[in-house]
Amino acid sequence: MAETTTLDRAASAATGKPLLSVRDLQAWYGESHILHGMNFEVRTGEVVTLLGRNGAGKTTTLKSVMGIIGKRTGTIDFDGHDISRASSDKIARRGIAFCPEERGIFASLDVRENLMLPPQVRPGGLSLEQIFELFPNLRERLKSQGTKLSGGEQQMLAIARILRTGARFLMLDEPTEGLAPVIIQQIGHTIARLKKEGFTILLVEQNFRFAATVADRYYVVEHGKIIDGFANSELDANMDKLHTYLGV
Repeated sequence: MAETTTLDRAASAATGKPLLSVRDLQAWYGESHILHGMNFEVRTGEVVTLLGRNGAGKTTTLKSVMGIIGKRTGTIDFDGHDISRASSDKIARRGIAFCPEERGIFASLDVRENLMLPPQVRPGGLSLEQIFELFPNLRERLKSQGTKLSGGEQQMLAIARILRTGARFLMLDEPTEGLAPVIIQQIGHTIARLKKEGFTILLVEQNFRFAATVADRYYVVEHGKIIDGFANSELDANMDKLHTYLGV
């Protein structure tokens, strides 16, 4: 009952029908039970952030939604369709894209080749010109191999690549990890612009100071469950609790 109350309170600032609704999501890596009943919602046009310490289950949540985790139960509803048992390719065709923390840049390919690698699974994928408008650095490094890119450029390329697919629901896993402050600011500007252009974003972050610049709402994850949730307007009032939750 407590979790349902938290979920309803966290979603109170948003209106309209959820684009993504997750109920009682359980997930396992082999015999290890990682998620223990995740409940949350993301509404169209929102940036929603999952906060929590390392090992809390945030990344596993994204992978479960994407169908990468094979052993999972519960209900995952996206845009009116139950995708709980769908494969990753079918989930991608529904309009969901996942950008992993490790970025997955192909070192032997240049920027253009990396960008052209994923197929367009839905209409509306961004063109190269639109990509370069968002990430001018990538135009300048178009012929550079993945190994020659900085960490920030690799992150930009990883996000740019999923924008080519036609997805409108983006899941970004720790996009600021290990990046310099000036690059973090650029990533923040990009997320804000994507939101303005109609994208919906589910973000995993430990850096809540960054998350505060882009997120509409937050869910706090601990031991594979949602333990709290609040809107960005409630951030200051919840700062003491956040320090306790995140150990910062």
